[in-house]
Amino acid sequence: MKKLWMVLLLVPFVFACGTKVQRMDTHEIVDVSGRWNDTDSQMVAQEMINDCLNSGWYAKAASRLGKEPVVIVGSVTNDSMEHINTAAFVEEMQRALINSGKVDFVASRNERGEVRQERLEQDEFASEETRKAFGREVGADYMLSGVLNSIVDSQNKKAVVFYQVNMKLIDIESNKIVWNGQKQIKKYVKRSKTSW
Repeated sequence: MKKLWMVLLLVPFVFACGTKVQRMDTHEIVDVSGRWNDTDSQMVAQEMINDCLNSGWYAKAASRLGKEPVVIVGSVTNDSMEHINTAAFVEEMQRALINSGKVDFVASRNERGEVRQERLEQDEFASEETRKAFGREVGADYMLSGVLNSIVDSQNKKAVVFYQVNMKLIDIESNKIVWNGQKQIKKYVKRSKTSW
């Protein structure tokens, strides 16, 4: 009889600890941990791209080149104190730039390697009419690169987390930095237990 009572008492606790999932609008802002999240990534990417495309370099480049500038993404490093998927952030920026219609993009170093391998295989296996030739790649005019930093000031259950993203657009031929953008985010986080 005791075993039955114990089982009956434990059943509500077992079901109460189950995982619950709720679908959300992808544009809804939710901060669970206070760390860098999807909202930060989207917001920074959009503001950086707007700043980049509305600064003086663009009109000069389009006039000098007589066409849309061609951009490639270089490295965007995470020098913050937490794990941040910079690839997702870079992809967000690249998508925003491409969709602006103001610049053309060429494949990154990793993507180019895969495309070049495909051309090698086409040389051997594709028909003459559909085979893509080597030596016709478009060279980039500018490289976009950057760094993401953070500073955490914490005591007990409170913290202020400061993020700073610096992005640069570099003229590949001259090494001139033609645009330097910066976005900062500051969060005040209060937790129920100390975990910083």
